[in-house]
Amino acid sequence: MATERAMEMVRSDGREEKLEGAREIRRLTKTSSMHRRQLSGAIESLVSMLGSGDLDCNESALLALLNLAVRDERNKIKIVDAGALKPLINFLQSHNSNLQEHATAAILTLSASAVNKPPITTAGAIPLLVNILRDSSLQSKIDSVMALYNLSIHPDNLQIILSVQPVSPIINLLRSCKKSSKTAERCSALLESLMHFDEARNALTAVEGGVLRVVEVLEDGSLQGREHAVGALLAMCESDRRRYREVILKEGAIPGLLELTVQGTPKSQTKARMLLQLLRESPYARSKFQTDVLENIVINIVSQIDEDERSGKAKKMLAEMVQGSMERSLRHLQQRALVCNLTDLHVTNCASEVPLK
Repeated sequence: MATERAMEMVRSDGREEKLEGAREIRRLTKTSSMHRRQLSGAIESLVSMLGSGDLDCNESALLALLNLAVRDERNKIKIVDAGALKPLINFLQSHNSNLQEHATAAILTLSASAVNKPPITTAGAIPLLVNILRDSSLQSKIDSVMALYNLSIHPDNLQIILSVQPVSPIINLLRSCKKSSKTAERCSALLESLMHFDEARNALTAVEGGVLRVVEVLEDGSLQGREHAVGALLAMCESDRRRYREVILKEGAIPGLLELTVQGTPKSQTKARMLLQLLRESPYARSKFQTDVLENIVINIVSQIDEDERSGKAKKMLAEMVQGSMERSLRHLQQRALVCNLTDLHVTNCASEVPLK
């Protein structure tokens, strides 16, 4: 039987047999959840190969462990329990780009388990992940930000992430990626969590185009990405309305916010309405968000720009915004329908993993 033979080879003493066994395990586990379960007994032998100092053994074992861990909670925990974190932390610091990339992917996949989050943090992964986010291959940066997102779900980790100044490299990645991508979604989710801290808000406004990048996700992101983007802006404005109101208005957030009040998820709609209220000159005048309230918001904003025909211009502006927003939303939904299915829409706390290798 193929699984038994692969297990025997990876447990053998010979280097070539171990390599062949690891490669066979990688192949068998790429398409079969049953094989991932049957071959879990090879985890300890594969982890021992990570400490061999042999580059071929390191890479082959690492890729086999990655496939064993994907979509298998028990294997994720077993890999960490077998002592994989120490060599993985070393690989994150490797000058070999392939090894670093594979190790980042492994940390991403292992961090999807709630049980693994504390030991990964204790092992010192967070500063290294932020370093990779600053200066590494694009794929490593993507896996790094997704791993940081996974780790950020554990509340105790947010302060640790914040302490290594992640905002600038997150914005740099957000600047280069498609705003509707899963990468942008995770960047926005991480920023939303960090925006509850003054240090992160200062960092975002200090980065050139930082707030603009969030507004771009607000306008063109996935459903979840837009929800996180408006949440990040709302957290800023709630923390210090006087300080951040003008910054958000300056980057042109109003059309996207108006669109979200019509086309966003229920949470997006609520957050967008709350933020629109805060962006008014007198934010607490009314609490119900009907059409006339949105008109009042736009009237208020226009009043600061043009002294003549304020009400008429505001109503026209609102009508154009809503009409344009509806048309853009319909186009977005039609485009997404061509390439997405329901499995692409994950809940907010859904952890990320890498694809099978």
